[in-house]
Amino acid sequence: MKYIIFIFIFFYPLNIFASTKQLIKNKLEETDNISFKFVQKIGKKTEQGECIISYPKKIFCKYDDIYNKILVSNGKSLVINSKKIKNYLRYQLKDTPLNLILDKKFLLDKLDKVKIVQENDETLSFEIIHNNNLLNIFFDKISYEIKGWTTTDIYLNRVETKLTDMKTNMMIDQKVFKIQNYIN
Repeated sequence: MKYIIFIFIFFYPLNIFASTKQLIKNKLEETDNISFKFVQKIGKKTEQGECIISYPKKIFCKYDDIYNKILVSNGKSLVINSKKIKNYLRYQLKDTPLNLILDKKFLLDKLDKVKIVQENDETLSFEIIHNNNLLNIFFDKISYEIKGWTTTDIYLNRVETKLTDMKTNMMIDQKVFKIQNYIN
């Protein structure tokens, strides 16, 4: 009888974690797109705005600033444009950490292989390392939705992004992801 109690006590937390991870995966699998507000910290600088993610690998973000900054990806390229810069910045999406965040299949595959890194009252955090990119991704403990991430940008700055006011599986006009619309 002591052995059965020991086994139950020892393995019960693993079952809870496995089921929580599966609930997160289920939520992610059924999500085609996400609309949200964000607060992003890069070093001491804080930015905020609104984004739409459409899987696979599309994102449109409009920043709340005087420069009307826009970040958009069509799944292959990433463009950043604003009134502050004279010309837009264009990157191959595969060369940015957003490539991992916007790839639902990649996240689902990695969630099978990673362990929880940190847990608090509101979120679970998972650490994913891929091709020398470190991605720390946060999920809500109740809704199992993605709540943010921490990455390192191409300039080696730590970037922390927190999401609020989430809406999923909305009707989205795919034209919003055409990068030609945002090039000077």
